[in-house]
Amino acid sequence: MKKRLTIASMQKMKQKQEPITMLTAYDYPSARLAQEAGIDMILVGDSLGNVVLGYDTTIPVTIDDIVYHTRAVARGAADTFIVSDMPFMTYGVSREATLNNAAVIMQKGGAQAVKLEGGAEIADDVRALVKAGIPVMGHIGLTPQSVHQLSGYRVQGKVEQEAKALMEDALALEQAGAFSIVLELITEPIAAAIGEALTIPVIGIGAGRGCDGQVIVYHDLLQYASPYIEKRFVKPYADVASTVRQAIEQYVDEVKTGQFPAEEHVFQPQTQSPSASSASQEASQALYGGRSQ
Repeated sequence: MKKRLTIASMQKMKQKQEPITMLTAYDYPSARLAQEAGIDMILVGDSLGNVVLGYDTTIPVTIDDIVYHTRAVARGAADTFIVSDMPFMTYGVSREATLNNAAVIMQKGGAQAVKLEGGAEIADDVRALVKAGIPVMGHIGLTPQSVHQLSGYRVQGKVEQEAKALMEDALALEQAGAFSIVLELITEPIAAAIGEALTIPVIGIGAGRGCDGQVIVYHDLLQYASPYIEKRFVKPYADVASTVRQAIEQYVDEVKTGQFPAEEHVFQPQTQSPSASSASQEASQALYGGRSQ
C-alpha cells in the first residue's frame, strides 16, 4: 500500500534531487485515479472555480467550496498528501480569521496542509499558522487571486526588479515556516535561482526545469474542457474532452435510432420460480454485475 508523503520526506526528496509530482483534483474519482497513478501530492486548488464551477477567475470560490471538494478528494486519496487552497479574502484580513478559516479546511475538509498566495506581505499569517500547527505551502509569481492587481495573467520575473522581489518573497515565506512554495509563471532562471537559494522544495507551474517538482491542473493534463485553451507551459497527455463528447454523441444517436437499449440491456420475466435466495442472487448479478452493494 502506498505510504503518504510527509513534510520530512519531501525535504529528503529535494536533497536527493528526486522530483516531486503534484496534481490538482476536485472530486473522488479524479483523486482516486491520481493516487493509483502514483502522484506524490494533490492540490485542491481554487482553480476549481475555473475548471469545475465555470467562473472566469478564482475570486468567487468560497471556503465552503474548498471544504466540499477537499472532503471528496480526501475520500478518494486517503494515502496521498493533500494541500487545499485558502480562497480569496479568507486570510490576510485578521489573524483570527486566518486561523479559523485554516482550521475549518483542515478539520472539515481533511487536508494535511493549506496553501496561501502572496509573499512577504503574508509572512506573519504564515508564521501564525505554522505556530498553530498548520502546515503551509506558499505561492508566488502569478497569483490568480490577485489577477486584477497584476493586470492579467502574465509571466513574472522578466525584469530585474520583479526578480528581486520574487526572491525576497520566497525567502520571507521560508523564514516564516512554509514547508514548500509554488512558483507560477516565473521565468526559468529566477525560478531556478529561488530553488537553489531555498532549503524547502519549490514546485513549479510554468516556472521551468529548475524546480524541485511540478504541479499541473487536472483538466489541463487531460485536455478535459470545451473549448480547451492551449497554454505554452502545459503538456496535455490525453484528449478526454473529445472522447467524452464522442461517447455522448454515440449514446444520443443510439437512443434516437432505437439501438439502445438492446436485448442484453433489458429484463424478462422468470420462466420458472427459483428459490428466494437464487432469485435475489440473479437480480443482483443482473443489476450490478455481481458486485456486492
